[in-house]
Amino acid sequence: MSTVDTVLGSVPLDQLGPTLIHEHLIMISAEFQKFYPELAWSMPREEVVNTVAAALQEVRDRGITTILDCTAFFHGRDMDFVKEVNDRVDINIIVSSGIYAFDYLPYHLSYRVPKTVEDDILTRMFVRDITIGVGDSGVKAQSIKVATDLPGITDNNERILRAAACASAQTGAPITVHTHPADQLGPRIQKILAEQGADLSKVVVAHSGDSTDLDYLRSLMDAGSMAGFDRFGLYMPGTSTMQERLDTVATLCKQGYADRIGLSHDAVLYSDWGPPGMAAKRFPTWVPTHISDVIVPALRERGVAEADIDTMTVSAPGALFAGIRR
Repeated sequence: MSTVDTVLGSVPLDQLGPTLIHEHLIMISAEFQKFYPELAWSMPREEVVNTVAAALQEVRDRGITTILDCTAFFHGRDMDFVKEVNDRVDINIIVSSGIYAFDYLPYHLSYRVPKTVEDDILTRMFVRDITIGVGDSGVKAQSIKVATDLPGITDNNERILRAAACASAQTGAPITVHTHPADQLGPRIQKILAEQGADLSKVVVAHSGDSTDLDYLRSLMDAGSMAGFDRFGLYMPGTSTMQERLDTVATLCKQGYADRIGLSHDAVLYSDWGPPGMAAKRFPTWVPTHISDVIVPALRERGVAEADIDTMTVSAPGALFAGIRR
């Protein structure tokens, strides 16, 4: 039976259950945490663990049994923290490899230009996380997270994308790509990934739900990838409203695309990226229970079939992790 590695161990794919495909338990700056802990933590670390565990328990209480944590290198990974939280909550947490950078690469990478993609330090990092584990945590990543945004597909960004695709081709791990949908770079990203051997059916074009352009969204899914409607609750100015996102998902389900749609929030349960409480004040609906409490009932009201909801939340996410080679 095919299995996937989680923080607490190996889980059969058919036992993953309802899954959120793009969340973040913690994003904390490693050097601040190490050298200036009083500036990194807004409260004692143990209290943060308790707070995040309580938030995660609320997710579990709604019947969500798995989350994909998309926190990558440069994004604030803290595997010790994630393990401590997961020890307190009976939920499957799948962690990510990858690198979160729109263009910047540190000297350790930028001065070491690889002869081949296979030799790239980035590729080797990603493969190590998947086959050996993240650092000395003993936890194997089962997904690769990369990003493009306003700078577009720069040379550095293309290097990252190709390394992710190469690592995915070697391991079978899926790729989640943070995107800026207004630029409609999804097809170019897909082309780069495919050129390097990635299976586009294992690619999630994240934040696609920020767009209501059905032609653009269908083009991503027709190429085989999953469109991430993964910012429910985060309704930023200039992006789709909640009602528009609901209408878009309902329309695509009626057109037969449920198996290429993933639902999530991109919620961050703790971060040192801003003052405590700032995100909650700006985006009060950006909580990891929003889909369970609001979105799924609203989709039912729009006539989305229960089978399609099950596909978007269970079988489509589970299919991403089929065939990972360790």
